[in-house]
Amino acid sequence: MDGVIHTRRAGDFHGVFRSFCIGFGAALLCAACGCRIPAAASGCSVDDVTRGPGLAPGRTISFGGGRAAGGRDAGPCDAWHYLERQVSLGPRNPGSPGHRKVREFIESELGRYADKVQVHPFDAVYDGATYAMANITALFRSARGGERPFILLGAHFDTRPRAERDPIPARRLTPILGANDGGSGVAVLLEIAAVLARRRPPVPVMLAFFDGEDCGTSADSMFLGSRRFAGEVDTSDVRCMILLDMVGDADLDICVEGNSQSSSPGLVDLVWTAAERLGHTDVFHRTVRYHILDDHVPFIERGIPSVDIIDFDYPYWHTTLDTLDKCSPESLRIVRDVVIEAVFSVSSSDTEHLP
Repeated sequence: MDGVIHTRRAGDFHGVFRSFCIGFGAALLCAACGCRIPAAASGCSVDDVTRGPGLAPGRTISFGGGRAAGGRDAGPCDAWHYLERQVSLGPRNPGSPGHRKVREFIESELGRYADKVQVHPFDAVYDGATYAMANITALFRSARGGERPFILLGAHFDTRPRAERDPIPARRLTPILGANDGGSGVAVLLEIAAVLARRRPPVPVMLAFFDGEDCGTSADSMFLGSRRFAGEVDTSDVRCMILLDMVGDADLDICVEGNSQSSSPGLVDLVWTAAERLGHTDVFHRTVRYHILDDHVPFIERGIPSVDIIDFDYPYWHTTLDTLDKCSPESLRIVRDVVIEAVFSVSSSDTEHLP
C-alpha cells in the first residue's frame, strides 16, 4: 500500500484527488519484455502473444492438468501458507531477487487452478532507473462456461523499497518485508483461486495481481500496474472491481473507504452485507473512515464500480516492522470468506455493471 497522500479524511479529499489526477497523467515508459518461468518449477510454457478477455495482448501461460476441473493435486493452498511463502522470499520491491521470485511463484500457483493465466509485462521508470514489471491475471469461467463480464479481484504483489516511516532513522532507506502491505492481499487471492477451481462461480471471475503499486514517493509513480491495467481493459467486460490491501492485520478493523462509497455504494453494500451474513460486523464496519488513494482509483476513473477492502489503521505501515508476527490467519480467513460470499451472491442473470 503506497501512501504519500492517502491518509486524508473526507474534508481533505478533494484537494488530494486533484493532486492525484495531475500525477495520474504522468507518462510511463513502457516496453514489452519476456516472461520466463522455470519449467521444472511451474510445469508451464509461454505461448505467443494473445489477447485475454477485455485486455490488451499479453503472454499466455499454458499448463497441463485438470486445474479447475479438480484433476490436479493442489497441495497446500491456504492463505497463511501463501503469506509465509511470500515473506520467506524477503523484500519484493521491483528490481530485487524477491520481486522476481514472487512473480514466478504467483504464476506457478495460478497455473494449478485457473482456466487462463496471462502475464502483461511492462517497463517503468522511477528514481532515475528502469524496472521490469508485470501484471498477472487469472481467469475463472463461470458455472455456465462464460468468460465475461467478470468480477475483478485485485491485489498488489510488490513491496515498498524504503521504510520511510520506520521509528529508527537508520532503517528508513531499507526495503520492507511487507507481510501485511503487499503479502496479505496476494495470499487471500491465491486461496480464492483454489476455491474457484473447486467451485465454479455464478459469474466469471478474474484475479489480477498488480505490480508497481508501492514504489513511488509522488502520485506520478504510484499504482503503476493498476493504472496500466485499467487503461487497457474494456470496461464493458468488468462487472466490478474488489481490491484487497492490508487485510492481514492481527487486529483487523475494516471501515468503508470513502472513494468506494462515493463512487460505488451498491458494491460497498454488496460486500458489507456479505460480511453481515457471515457474522463479521465486529470486523467490517459501515462507517467511512478514510479516503484512500489505492489501486482501485484508476478503475473508478474509468467508471467501473470499485471497492477497496483495507485496514489502514496499521502502525507498522511502511516500516521494517511489517512482519509475519503482526498478521493473523484468522484475519485472512475472514476476508477470504467475505469476498467469496460476495462473489457468489452476484446473480448470473445480471449482465450489467453493479450499481
